[in-house]
Amino acid sequence: MSDTPAKRAKELMEKLSLEEKICQLSCQMLYPIREDYEERRLYKFGNFRNPGHFLHEQRGCAVPTEEVVDAINEDIRKSMAQNSQSIPPIEHAEALHGAQWGMATCFPQPIGMASMFDVDLVEQIADVIGKECAVVGVRQALTPVVNVVRDCRWGRTIESFGEDVLINCDLGAAICRGLQKNGVIATPKHYADNYSYGGRDSNVSDTCERTMREVYLKPFEKCIKEGGAMSIMSAYNSWDGVPCTCNERLLTDILRGEWGFEGFVVSDYNSVEGVWEAHQLFDAEWKAQADSLKAGLDVDLPQNSYDDLMKAYNEGWITESDIDRALLRVLTAKYAVGLMDKPFADRDEAKALVRCEEHKRLALETARRAMVLLKNEGVLPLDKNKIKKLAVFGMGADVFPVGKNYSGPFEVDWTAEDAKTPLQYLREYLDGCAEVIFAEDEDIEKVAAECDAAVYMTALVEGEGLDRSDIRLPGVTRKAQKDEGATIVGKIEMVVKTDQEDSIRRMCAANPKSAVILLNGSPVDMCSWVDGCGAILEAWYPGEQGAQAICEILFGKISPSGKLPITFPKTVGQVPLFYSYKPSGRGYGYVENDGSPRYPFGYGLSYTSFALDNFECINNGDSLNITLTAENTGGFDGAEVVQIYLSGKFCDVVMPVKELKAYKRVELKKQEKAELNIAVPNEAFLYYDRRMVLGMHDGDYSVLVGTSCTDIHKTFEIKVRNGKIINS
Repeated sequence: MSDTPAKRAKELMEKLSLEEKICQLSCQMLYPIREDYEERRLYKFGNFRNPGHFLHEQRGCAVPTEEVVDAINEDIRKSMAQNSQSIPPIEHAEALHGAQWGMATCFPQPIGMASMFDVDLVEQIADVIGKECAVVGVRQALTPVVNVVRDCRWGRTIESFGEDVLINCDLGAAICRGLQKNGVIATPKHYADNYSYGGRDSNVSDTCERTMREVYLKPFEKCIKEGGAMSIMSAYNSWDGVPCTCNERLLTDILRGEWGFEGFVVSDYNSVEGVWEAHQLFDAEWKAQADSLKAGLDVDLPQNSYDDLMKAYNEGWITESDIDRALLRVLTAKYAVGLMDKPFADRDEAKALVRCEEHKRLALETARRAMVLLKNEGVLPLDKNKIKKLAVFGMGADVFPVGKNYSGPFEVDWTAEDAKTPLQYLREYLDGCAEVIFAEDEDIEKVAAECDAAVYMTALVEGEGLDRSDIRLPGVTRKAQKDEGATIVGKIEMVVKTDQEDSIRRMCAANPKSAVILLNGSPVDMCSWVDGCGAILEAWYPGEQGAQAICEILFGKISPSGKLPITFPKTVGQVPLFYSYKPSGRGYGYVENDGSPRYPFGYGLSYTSFALDNFECINNGDSLNITLTAENTGGFDGAEVVQIYLSGKFCDVVMPVKELKAYKRVELKKQEKAELNIAVPNEAFLYYDRRMVLGMHDGDYSVLVGTSCTDIHKTFEIKVRNGKIINS
């Protein structure tokens, strides 16, 4: 077909009645899936929350992939029959760390993906997720989350790529590319600045223009310009006095006017309703619909907006040209991803592809790379030949380590017959050579003392609707449960029956060869137990293959190689705490501590050691090239992440004390050496001056080469003058 998607869309739109146009901009989410589904389903609408997500709830167990395909195909078929031009609907889904229509391949939560510092691998993950969406008929994924996290109390930190702007830009764009190469529309969210003081979700943003542009908008821009994102999801909160859902400055002036975005904007679920009900800008929802549409919103997810849009049209609040503008964007996307030419999925193809061996291998590899060794005083790795009894404690030991946030279908936990919990995998791995004793916390002293080593696997529930004011591990009598607004996550709750901090202290006192495995999605306060603990492994929620990866790292088959994408504070009183702050006029300390973190951004230990040497800084005109030699000087194969930061002074405005501008992960066998060449593009030196003009303005910079934001091995001094880099 030689015509462009936009031309085909325009020709199609001209054949539609006003009523059909408004139907194509309307959406429906319908559950539970029961006998009267067809009576309640509004097939004439152009957008739908795929029914596969809800099929499992009534059975209380997983529905086979083929049935999901059949349900979505039937939904599409009947929808096409309800409009004059046989236009298929966009069936959308979540896909945070796996396609969330059922039991698809489950990868580490995004905070774990970020720990890999590996853009190519993240794009491979997104490619698999895109395949497993498209193969069942899901053609829009409400992901990635590219909100930069500067306050780890935000419950949705687990969904994020952490605190750094560059990491969010790189990985967000990688997710978009991976999804869309499979004909699945990527939808970066939540645009923009989606949390506020205290990490409170969706609260009002009073972030200034400078910080908004320097930090929170950049990942969205990169998702569009480098990831090719075809859709954007607006956020619930307001910014500069206007809800993001109807914020013309965000949705039209910046998104389309400055960045050239040609895709369509969808609302966060029910956020148009929030414009009048929560933000109280209007006295009726139809007025909020009109205002949002004119501001640049195209589709209100997930509920029926047909009646409101029709009333807004009849009342003169919107025109047919307003409707056409939005519809053209949506129809163009339908053509661009191939939905119009191939609307149906193949059940046999889906059965063969979903959770195939290749996809599970990738899930295992990412779990191995995502884990971060935070502390090790000679405890790890454990020697399989010397362990006769291993004590295992903690609520996290015998559950699938996927995290409950956006994992699996609605109201049914992710599960698979061939997946294992950490406890199950440890028993399988040590079968015939060691006894694995899983005991309740009340028996810790006795059991830990009689074993050769002990591990504690923590439990923490996080996610949408679960912001935290206390970042310690949950203790006895504490209960966490999602709020009612987090509909699609399903019910998330946890009742802790023991004081985990006390249990860890008791285990470490009883057996000096003790390790803590953190199964979580955001930083935790370790003050009460870190000093007595010999080893701490941050496993995050490592996904369906995480149990094997945990075991392999514990016993030294794999050397840990992850790096922290977010700062770990000592206590909640230090929060918000992030590495790329701007200089203080006085100081950083508290009466209780010096203000430094427990573990800094970019930090992570290994079982081996690395040496960096032979540094050079070469000015190529359009970039700086940092060359160096990296050598594995230890006794294990492993990987290191070389990180390059800039620290600016004598600029037109105050600059961050340091900011990540480039990085490279290198895999090295023991005693192997490699020559690295890392480019720092001229773009890294752009900043907004006092007039808020973005440019390569004058300044003096230190180029810091290291293995974390605090472990710097080499510094180069350079200058920028008249838009050019000059070596000092």
